[in-house]
Amino acid sequence: MIGANVAITEQRRATTVLVIGTGGAGLRAAIELAEAGMDVLAVGKRPKDDAHTALAAGGINAALATMDPEDSWQQHAADTLKESYLLADPHTVEIVTQGAARGIDDLERFGMAFAREDDGRISQRFFGAHKFRRTAFAGDYTGLEIQRTLVRRADQLDIPVLDSVYITRILVHDGAVFGAYGFDLNDGTRCLIHADAVILAAGGHTRIWRRTSSRRDENTGDSFRLAVEAGARLRDAELVQFHPSGIIEPENAAGTLVSEAARGEGGILRNALGERFMSRYDPERMELSTRDRVALASYTEIKEGRGTPKGGVWLDVSHLPRQTIMNRLPRVYQTLLDLQMLDITRDPIEIAPTAHYSMGGVWVRPEDHSTDVRGLYAIGEASSGLHGANRLGGNSLIELLVFGRIAGQAAAAYSQGLTAQPRSAAAVAEARREIDDLLAADGPENVRALQRAIRNTMTEHAGVVRDEEGLRAGLAELAGIEKRMENVGVHPDIAGFQDLAHAFDLKSAALAARATLEAAIERRETRGCHNRSDYPNMDQSLQVNLVWSPTTGITHESIAPLPEEISAYMAEVSSEGKLVE
Repeated sequence: MIGANVAITEQRRATTVLVIGTGGAGLRAAIELAEAGMDVLAVGKRPKDDAHTALAAGGINAALATMDPEDSWQQHAADTLKESYLLADPHTVEIVTQGAARGIDDLERFGMAFAREDDGRISQRFFGAHKFRRTAFAGDYTGLEIQRTLVRRADQLDIPVLDSVYITRILVHDGAVFGAYGFDLNDGTRCLIHADAVILAAGGHTRIWRRTSSRRDENTGDSFRLAVEAGARLRDAELVQFHPSGIIEPENAAGTLVSEAARGEGGILRNALGERFMSRYDPERMELSTRDRVALASYTEIKEGRGTPKGGVWLDVSHLPRQTIMNRLPRVYQTLLDLQMLDITRDPIEIAPTAHYSMGGVWVRPEDHSTDVRGLYAIGEASSGLHGANRLGGNSLIELLVFGRIAGQAAAAYSQGLTAQPRSAAAVAEARREIDDLLAADGPENVRALQRAIRNTMTEHAGVVRDEEGLRAGLAELAGIEKRMENVGVHPDIAGFQDLAHAFDLKSAALAARATLEAAIERRETRGCHNRSDYPNMDQSLQVNLVWSPTTGITHESIAPLPEEISAYMAEVSSEGKLVE
């Protein structure tokens, strides 16, 4: 064990803009800054080639009108707002949908190979509740190809990227950022980074549920904690999208997604009795129903005792021609073979709803994604405003491109407008002391066990269906866990400082869980992804955003009216023949 009394070195760096997170959003922001000639540094806690963006399969949205000439950004905006159950910010939606085509152009400029028609047009397909075909793609590896493209461009621009640095605190003095503090995951070296501005792109909080499509040690709520401790607020933390088809085992891969293409190609959902149960919940669309409705249907079957012995339902594609599976579902086939030695051409897949996407996040202004803290910006899944109560499939990837570019420009302008940047020795000392205290902690409580306790609490009390009694029981359990957190033991060893990182992940998870539970109690209605069994109807008075901070609690924030040029496009979208997300 590495004792707390071992001398730890501290490296100091300075940059104009610090980007925290090296997924699609963070790299796009860094590229924008570097192309403008600004000094930028990007840090991530995992290798940039393997960021969370690489897991996105389906595609990226933009009203290019390559397949359907009548498509427009206004229709894209209307589809997004309607799918959000009118909780998305209209100005944010307008910015993303208007800027989407440029986002695709940027990727092409960086060298991305999109799927194309025979005449060279970018191919686009239906995805989710889109009125027209507007989802561009690269096979079923769109996110991976985007990430590779951005990494290549960052390398061309010689953008410095620190791959194994864990940021523990954003440094703030008098309401303005002046950098961040952290440590190297391999050897514990401290990192003090001075910066004029900070762009936070460190993901969401879906890892605080037991089954999640996020991998271990990512999306634990890092962005939420870093922003809140810096003085920012969270918006709509309770709005979490549950994907209907996450695998159940092995345990270390529980929640790994089975692409919705499996349903789109004709997959059938059955309960343990062999019943095709979607006829009870959406007899017209059946398995092609919306993501939130299919997740709710599966949850209900399991909860009412018709689930499999391991607590799931069956997704069966074995009736499809083998060649269809190999050509259209190659990644699903390979994933199940690798993880379970399961041949999906012969046997059904055992699945259950899994926490997938944080639609809420850090409160930001729509025009530039700035926060309550001067010089601090939040983008990607760390931010809020675009998705409301249900995310339109394919929108998350375009959001990264649009607001990565915009936040990069805004951070550059902010830095250029500074006449001085006061720093705080006290803030740096507090960041050092926080790490010192954890390294000295030698209590009986195990950090990993407490993380599991939070995931159990959130799964039991704040899953697909919620009610007041359960949510309040969850808060009581969380309070007990927070008390136990005072007695953790942290033990880095010769393998590295991952145990220290887990301790900070635990702090992030606890804060994110509290924000989620308190906001879920306050939203006494059923809307989109948020199902309240004790309030089964939508409440017009709750067509608001819920903004949370540990000091002020929850406030209701009104949503701007729809612009006339978008409201004219809000007619119902036909879902016939489409997989609805």
